Amino acid sequence: MTLLLKLSQLIDWINERIGKGAFWLILLMTLISAGNASVRFAFNYSSNGLLEIQWYLFAAVFILCAPYTLQKNEHVRIDVLTSRLSPRGLAVIDIIGTLFFLLPMVVLVLWLSIPLVVDSYHINEMSANEGGLLRWPVKILLPLGFALLALQGLSELIKRVAFLAGRIGDPNAKDAGPSAEEELAAAIAAAKAKESK
Repeated sequence: MTLLLKLSQLIDWINERIGKGAFWLILLMTLISAGNASVRFAFNYSSNGLLEIQWYLFAAVFILCAPYTLQKNEHVRIDVLTSRLSPRGLAVIDIIGTLFFLLPMVVLVLWLSIPLVVDSYHINEMSANEGGLLRWPVKILLPLGFALLALQGLSELIKRVAFLAGRIGDPNAKDAGPSAEEELAAAIAAAKAKESK
C-alpha cells in the first residue's frame, strides 16, 4: 500500500503542475482575443487562425484541468445523496463510480480518440477555414487529457482504498478554511469599509 500511495502522490504532483500551468493559457487566450478584436476594430482585419487558436487554448484548459479538478474533489456531485453519507460510505461510492463509470469511460474515449489523432497527423489535417490551423495538435489533447484523467482516477481510487484501510485521512474532507467565494466577499466588504472611512 505504501508504494501505491507514493504512486498516487506522484500522479497528484504531475496533474497539479499541469493543471496550474494550464491556468496561464486563460491569460494567453484573453490576450489573443483582445488583440484580435483590437486589430479587427482598428484595421478591419481578422484572422481565422487567431480565432482557432482561441478555441484550441480553451480546449486545452478544459481538458488539461479536468484531472486537477478531480484531484481537488471539485467535480459536480449529487449533494442531496452524498451529503447524507458517512465519509466511509462516500469513499465506497467513489470507488464504485471510479471503477464502473470513470475508468471505463476514459478507456473508451482513449480507444476511440487515438485513431483520430493518428489519422489527422498522417494526413496533416488542416482546418477547412481559410487561414486556419493544423487540426492534429488540438486533437492530441483528447488522448493526452483523458490519459491524465485515467491516472488521476487511479490515484483517487488508491486514496479511497487507503482511507478505508485506515492508512490515510478522509480524501473527501474539505479544507476547513474559507472558500474562494467567502474570501472574495470578505475582501469586497473590507474594501467597502475602507472606502467609507
